[in-house]
Amino acid sequence: MQDTAGILPRQALAALNQQGAIAAERPFDADQIQPASLDLRLGTVAHRIRASFLPGPEVSVADKLAEVTLHTIDLSQGAVLETGCVYVVPLQERLALPSAVAASTNPKSSTGRLDVFTRVIADRAGAFDRVPAGYSGPLYAEISPRTFPVLVRTGSRLSQIRFRRGSTTLSDAELTELHRNEPLVAPGNAAIDSGLQLSIDLESELESAIVGYRGKRHTGVIDVDRKDGYDIADFWDPVTVRPGRGLILDPNEFYILVSREAVQVPPGYAAEMVPFDPLVGEFRVHYAGFFDPGFGHGAAGSGARAVLEVRSHEVPFILDHGQVVGRLVYERMAELPDTLYGTGLGSNYQAQRLKLSKHFRAV
Repeated sequence: MQDTAGILPRQALAALNQQGAIAAERPFDADQIQPASLDLRLGTVAHRIRASFLPGPEVSVADKLAEVTLHTIDLSQGAVLETGCVYVVPLQERLALPSAVAASTNPKSSTGRLDVFTRVIADRAGAFDRVPAGYSGPLYAEISPRTFPVLVRTGSRLSQIRFRRGSTTLSDAELTELHRNEPLVAPGNAAIDSGLQLSIDLESELESAIVGYRGKRHTGVIDVDRKDGYDIADFWDPVTVRPGRGLILDPNEFYILVSREAVQVPPGYAAEMVPFDPLVGEFRVHYAGFFDPGFGHGAAGSGARAVLEVRSHEVPFILDHGQVVGRLVYERMAELPDTLYGTGLGSNYQAQRLKLSKHFRAV
């Protein structure tokens, strides 16, 4: 597998850890390595900073932090990160990548569903969430809660990192052929154009007619490490839409919606949600989380919906049922992972429909 192009699977990440290419301040947690990614853990302090930044090609993140830090917070016993503030947290993991291996990062699904804006910075980086091939150095998480204040601590996991070698992305022709052999949408046809297109579902099949949720303001704190700990009604308002009517997105409000398509990621592939087209409307889909090999696969043949974190821009905007809002880009794996999503990993979102993050009690 050493020269095979593709996303590196779980067993390869464990090997990189043993070789020192992925180092950490303490041993990995038992469930930290996912089928095609590694969760990243917060370190011991959070720096409250004046403004977000990129270090640029000549500067380390630590040097930049010395200029912009307002105060530093101890995370060892837990601390609340306030909405509207920007924090940078050194991560426990650091890299010494082989020359042919690059990486990218993304918020974990549960992070995005809490509207916690999170991205990773490397030293001398010119872009967020990108780690160049052969990078050697520390990693930092930039964190800015948007809707809910959150309680985090040393070891909390808000981001994940995916490693790749060579060219990994499937062309539309390759994706079409894959869909013929292993359906990516169940049931129905796959709309393929620079990836698998995803549209919005605003027609509820439930008696409640709930098609989504809108985050409340001025709520209590959410502990990011607490599962099934909160009542939905304390943090969310249900969203309903009359048949044939669109949903008006209010500016600066945060919505949890769901794709009309139920998608599948076959075992030999991974996927990532990316923007559809910034010119199609005055809204933004918050692309949280990677789609690991096995997502929706084998889920009684029905796939799993993609949960969408949506926020309007400066003006109200109407979303209509079936409107395309994003796309899944599929990438090939360097080899099959030894464990798939939803298989003995305690995966929270396999076979999901409309679903809030794991922090809220199911209705």
